[in-house]
Amino acid sequence: MNEPDFTAWSREVAGRMETTLANLLTPSRVAPARLHDAMRYSTLGGGKRVRAMLAFAAGEVSNADPERLQVAAAAVEIIHAYSLIHDDLPCMDDDVLRRGKPTCHVEFDEATALLAGDALQSLAFQLLAEYRLADDPREQLKMIELFARACGSRGMAGGQAIDLDAVGKSLTLPELEHMHILKTGALIRASVLFGAHCGNGLTPAQLEHLDRYGKFVGLAFQVVDDVLDEEGSSVTLGKTAGKDKEGGKPTYTSLMGLARAKQFAQELLADAHAELKGFEGRAARLGQLADFIVHRDR
Repeated sequence: MNEPDFTAWSREVAGRMETTLANLLTPSRVAPARLHDAMRYSTLGGGKRVRAMLAFAAGEVSNADPERLQVAAAAVEIIHAYSLIHDDLPCMDDDVLRRGKPTCHVEFDEATALLAGDALQSLAFQLLAEYRLADDPREQLKMIELFARACGSRGMAGGQAIDLDAVGKSLTLPELEHMHILKTGALIRASVLFGAHCGNGLTPAQLEHLDRYGKFVGLAFQVVDDVLDEEGSSVTLGKTAGKDKEGGKPTYTSLMGLARAKQFAQELLADAHAELKGFEGRAARLGQLADFIVHRDR
């Protein structure tokens, strides 16, 4: 990975997304002010913006317009923010720290947090309908369908349901992978395909390679998350360290051990890179992102 080049690019994308999100979110001064303040609090000023970077990187493969990419990436980041708000609620993971600051329900209250998540989810779909993201309207409808699946019972919501049901239980590796393909991987895969669909010229086979790349980096993201949850500190991670282990949740580290989990992340990284070989230099950013996801420290 060309570290200085990637670092500069990632900061550029993060800065662009902060501005875009700030403009797309309703100002706090607009009634109901407390709800809008909670939405902005949970979406702005934090996070790695990995999903946004994946959309922009995939957009380089399909020569997508950056103006389209920033809206598509904003929808993904808004959905991600909603999912974090709801995951942190006392009825879910009951966490008090996210992105280095109090979680939404702690800073505001549970009812406001619940409504902020609901409103963010609605806003994400509003953006996908309001802005032109693809040349062919049918292609944009496919994007909306893809997004809905990634968020629903066969995506994030389903993965969270499995996760909650698995507390205190032992899962096999295929069961654990299935859970995280839904909970974490679905939105990551959608981010990659969103970027690809904002452009043109990719064949169904090429889109399939990008989807498999998204599957591998999505799983790798979760494996590394489990490693960091065991090895990292709350200060470094920006969230409560060791929470999954204490809560009796099945993780890759509890299932296969720390050393094997690290090795598995490297295997997934190699698989992700293999899916990019046919794109030549156009997928360089996606390759760098895969490296970043596996080698990150938070």
